[in-house]
Amino acid sequence: MILVLWDIDRTLLYTGDIDRRVYRETFTSVVGRAPTALPARGTGVTMPLAVRELLRANQVPEQEVETFAARIVAELPQRLTSHRELLASDGIILPGAVDALAAVQQSEHLIPTVVTGNLRGSAETKLSVLGLIGYLDTSIGGYASDDPHRPALVRIAQDRAAAKHGGRFTRDNTVIVGDSLEDVRTGLEGGARIIAVASGTTSAQQLRDAGASHVLSDLTSATTLLHLIDEAHPTS
Repeated sequence: MILVLWDIDRTLLYTGDIDRRVYRETFTSVVGRAPTALPARGTGVTMPLAVRELLRANQVPEQEVETFAARIVAELPQRLTSHRELLASDGIILPGAVDALAAVQQSEHLIPTVVTGNLRGSAETKLSVLGLIGYLDTSIGGYASDDPHRPALVRIAQDRAAAKHGGRFTRDNTVIVGDSLEDVRTGLEGGARIIAVASGTTSAQQLRDAGASHVLSDLTSATTLLHLIDEAHPTS
């Protein structure tokens, strides 16, 4: 068995400025004023860390950062859910994503789930609204709501998969499919091989230089993806 850990944003789907809108609205609600700076786009940083960056970039006193961060993180998933109609109209499924997800799901030796910088509620809302959640076992995923340190999410997902399916999941039989330098770092430090997809803000060369095992330009060839997943597993 091989555990396949899908990243979500800019790998499977793109939601434009909706996340930034949610950050802006939630910051304003909790802090009581509108932010003048927002988190950088497409970095793959987990939401709890992005929230702390948001607070500091907007001159929130350091002694108040953790209190405000906890309140914002707690509110983000519900606020995103309030924009389901906007997600449905403006959200985009990236080229090849549906066929790639289906191909992985239909392979009996592959277990598809997610490792994401999203909080679990936010991740499930995006996947549900855009019709992708049925291709993934989100119950065994790793989310920023589990740990803000993204590499730690690999072990969380591996342990959940082992509890459900038996066996043991390690770097040898775990693969991340993602688009950012954070996805690569997550695999290298967390214990997974990396198939990078240059569908985000990071170039193919940057992904290679960072240590990705393989780099694809997109997900339009499900056959190639399956081959690389199996190739990444030494005993396949």
